[in-house]
Amino acid sequence: MAECIQCGGYTKFNGGHCYTCYKSKEGNTVSVMERKEATPPGKPKQDIKENTWVYNLIKGKIAETLVEQLFLTLGFQVFKYGMENTIPGIMDLLKGVRDEVAMEIRRMPDLVVYKDGKAHFIEVKFRASGTFQLKDIDKNKDYPYQNALILLVSRKHIKCISFQELTEGKEITPTCRNYLGSRKEFETDKDKIIEYCQYAVKFFENV
Repeated sequence: MAECIQCGGYTKFNGGHCYTCYKSKEGNTVSVMERKEATPPGKPKQDIKENTWVYNLIKGKIAETLVEQLFLTLGFQVFKYGMENTIPGIMDLLKGVRDEVAMEIRRMPDLVVYKDGKAHFIEVKFRASGTFQLKDIDKNKDYPYQNALILLVSRKHIKCISFQELTEGKEITPTCRNYLGSRKEFETDKDKIIEYCQYAVKFFENV
């Protein structure tokens, strides 16, 4: 007669367990697995840091998409130029990397827009405060895209300033009149820009 290898009781197969021992063993296995999978109390700091990075990434992507669609509506050709588009997959690899090459890649403008024989580098930024200064883009005075235009999306407005204007001491503030619709480079449709500002309010009002 086949015997249980654990208790010596009856079992159907040699080298196996009886029903009672089998169920007991299965229960212990489940308990061990449950202990391993249990989530420890509290949230690790690295998870919080990761979530902040992802949160900021999402805000930036929404702002970039708003600007991209706005220019398409205004009749521009729009080309995605940022690092995640020209070098797919590079964003995750460069997280935390601070060398010179990584910084150059990270600072690539988000878009190139083209119309009537003229092309422009566009760097899209979101700031809930509605403020933007030279130090926000060129802390080390080595920003390589000196002909870029910075479009600042806030909770209420889409404003624009050139990198050259930033170097002259100008800046974007909540009360300045650097509206995108006033830029001579684009001669844009102010009503359409107001429409997209309303989208920005809808998306970012609780940010």
